[in-house]
Amino acid sequence: MKYKWTVLTVTTVGVLMSGIDSRIVIVGLPQVAAALHADAEQAIWLTQAYALGSTVALLLIGRVTDMIGRVKVYNLGFAVFTLGSALTSIATGPEMAILFRGVQGLGSAMLFTNSIALIADSTPTQELGLSLGINQLAFRFGAMAGLTISGIILAVLDWRALFYINVPIGIFGTFWAHKRLKETAQTEKGAPFDWIGFVTFTTFITTFLFSLTYAAYGLAESKLVAALMATSMVSLAAFIWYERKYPYPLLDLSLLKIREFTGGVIAQLLNAIAWGAVILLLSLYFQLVQGLSPFDAGIRILPFEMAFLLFGPLSGRFSDKYGQMPFATSGLAVTSVSLLLLSTTTPDTSYLQLASYMALMGAGIGLFASPNISSIMGSVPPGRRGIASAFRATFFNVGFTISLNLSILIMSSIVPYSVVSTLISSANPASITALDRSLFSAALDRTYLWMAVVNTLAILPSLLRGKRPDHAPSPGTSAEG
Repeated sequence: MKYKWTVLTVTTVGVLMSGIDSRIVIVGLPQVAAALHADAEQAIWLTQAYALGSTVALLLIGRVTDMIGRVKVYNLGFAVFTLGSALTSIATGPEMAILFRGVQGLGSAMLFTNSIALIADSTPTQELGLSLGINQLAFRFGAMAGLTISGIILAVLDWRALFYINVPIGIFGTFWAHKRLKETAQTEKGAPFDWIGFVTFTTFITTFLFSLTYAAYGLAESKLVAALMATSMVSLAAFIWYERKYPYPLLDLSLLKIREFTGGVIAQLLNAIAWGAVILLLSLYFQLVQGLSPFDAGIRILPFEMAFLLFGPLSGRFSDKYGQMPFATSGLAVTSVSLLLLSTTTPDTSYLQLASYMALMGAGIGLFASPNISSIMGSVPPGRRGIASAFRATFFNVGFTISLNLSILIMSSIVPYSVVSTLISSANPASITALDRSLFSAALDRTYLWMAVVNTLAILPSLLRGKRPDHAPSPGTSAEG
């Protein structure tokens, strides 16, 4: 077997596990929140901590990867993710569960940062879009499995089983990756680590997300919100200033001089803000507005995943042949239309309509994802792919985490925060009144509308990324293995 297929199969196991985890918690969130007595923000942080744990560690991992090797960090990522899953399953309160979800996120960052780079290192440029499409396909299969498995688990077991299901998969993946992967990329041995950059970036993203969290509580927290936001902006300015002058930066800002790279990561950031919370919002709609069980809610979200399954690999394959920009930009336009349609839903909207809107969104994200990643990774020199992959993943995770907090903030502008909190952590959705269901549905519509606006903004940087120069490096050409 050619090494490119070995890498693809090994990394696919990690992506599959992550796909299962990404959906299994979302569908079961009301039950987990009720069992742990979590309010709305604590419930959101059960998903947020996973993304935040990934985000703050991505640049650290990207730099360490370039220094000690992708394979070592990838193997360790499997083990950390498995440990985080096991610890979350034994949590006794929301704070403990949030902490251990952060450990899971750290492991996920180690897997994701390196899986894309490992594929790019081992795959010829003319096949990269297809390989990335297959990798995304595995995530979608995992996501589909998570949507259905969660309902089955909650029907026969308690919420803890949602997390320890990852443990056997993680143990298998850890040993398999250790046996099959080999280091092919050159490392920068002896290079110092940028701890100041790491601290300033971590302070920036953490305080920014907390400012959005406390903003949802209302005017009573306005001073704290202002202080957190000011800290965030000062930390961001300090981070940029230091990274530009430090000879071994955590984040190589010179990559932003590559027009195709910059256009791709900005488009990805805005797209992640726009749809990062949508699957959670749909799950809440089906369970809290329409009163369905977790299993029924998960089944009803499948049109999104199925459309992604169809359009993701096709888009990756055709973009290899005809270029990435047309497919990525078209995907953004389709996603904006789907969000606008979702903003028109009511408690009485037929499932056929909702299914068509979700399928349209899945098609849009599928059209956008693989070509955009291929465009970003194909535009950078081979020796910088580790940090470029971390850069790309950081932009996605920042957008994703902002989306979750922003959704609660927007909903709280329609429905009082106390009501949102009570609804999300409701142990018995059947007890929710018709008025509260209607108000919650209206809050979801407002959220979708704002997300459509944000996603539409992503079209501009996607269009302006331009074409790759003839002399640009091509990923994978030297790594047939």
